[in-house]
Amino acid sequence: MKLTILGCYAATPRTFTNPTSQVLELNNEVFLIDCGEGTQVELRRNKVKFGKIKHIFISHLHGDHFYGLVGLISTFMLLNRKTELHIYGPVGIKEIILLQLKHSNSWTSYPLYFHELKGEEPQVILRTRKVTVETIPLKHRIYANGFLFREKPKPRKLLLQEVEKYDIDVAYYNGIKKGKDAVLDDGTIIPNVQLTADPEPPKSYAFCSDTTYQPRIAGQLKGVTVLYHESTFLEEHAYLAAPTGHSTAREAAAIARAAQVSTLVLGHYSTRYDSIASFKEEAQEIFEHVELADDGKSFSFS
Repeated sequence: MKLTILGCYAATPRTFTNPTSQVLELNNEVFLIDCGEGTQVELRRNKVKFGKIKHIFISHLHGDHFYGLVGLISTFMLLNRKTELHIYGPVGIKEIILLQLKHSNSWTSYPLYFHELKGEEPQVILRTRKVTVETIPLKHRIYANGFLFREKPKPRKLLLQEVEKYDIDVAYYNGIKKGKDAVLDDGTIIPNVQLTADPEPPKSYAFCSDTTYQPRIAGQLKGVTVLYHESTFLEEHAYLAAPTGHSTAREAAAIARAAQVSTLVLGHYSTRYDSIASFKEEAQEIFEHVELADDGKSFSFS
C-alpha cells in the first residue's frame, strides 16, 4: 500500500504548499482522494499516470478539496481518455461540474459517472475485485464524509514443494488456495493447512478530513492499517477547532488510540504555523506511531 500526498494544507494555496489531495495505491488499484487546486501539477510532479485513475473521492464541497476537479476532468478529455471515470461526492457535485463543462463547451469524450452521497451512516459505495470503499460520516460546517478503503482478503499461499510432493494436478491449485483440502486419487485427504500458508493480512486506509473531534468513528476504524486524520490546529488554538469544524493534533491522536490503528498520518495543517514539527510532538503525547504528511511525501506500508 502506497500513499502519495499531493497537498495537505488547509484552505489557501501558497507557492510552497497545496490544499488537500492524495493518491492511494492499494492492491494495484489507484484512487484519487480529494482534488484541491494544483492537483494536476502535483500528479505530474509525482509521476502518477493519469490513465490509472478510475475513481475519484471528494470528501466535501469546500473549494480547497475539489476546485481542481473540473480542470482534471477537462485534461483527461484533452488527452483523449476513453476509460470511464467515477466521481464520488456529496449531492451537488454533479450539478457543479456539469455546469462548468457546459459553459466551457468541454464535454468529455469518455464516460463520466457521478455517485452522489447524502447518507448519515456508513455505507459501502464501491466494490472492485480487490478493494471495498465505504463512507465515514464526519461533522464539518457542511455535509462531509471520510473514506475507508479495505483490501479484500487474498488467497492462501500455495506451498509448491508440498503440493508437488503429492503430485497434485494444477487444476486443483485455485481450490486449494481458496482453502479446500486436496483429495488424492486413492481417497487420501491432505489438509489445506499442510499445503498452504496464511496470506498477508489485508491492509486498510482511512481518510478523515475535515471534521470536528468525533469519538464515535473509532469503532468503524478499529484496527485499520493507516489513519489519515486532519489536524488543523495545535493545542494553543484548540478553541478554534469546534467552531470551524476542525480537529487538533491531540484529538486526531485520541481517535487513533481509541481505534487501535497501526499508524496515524496527520495533515490539513493551518497555514498560520511556520513549522509542522509540533503537530507530531503533540500527537505523540497521546499515540506513539505518528507520521506527518507533507506535499510530495510518499509512504509505503507493507
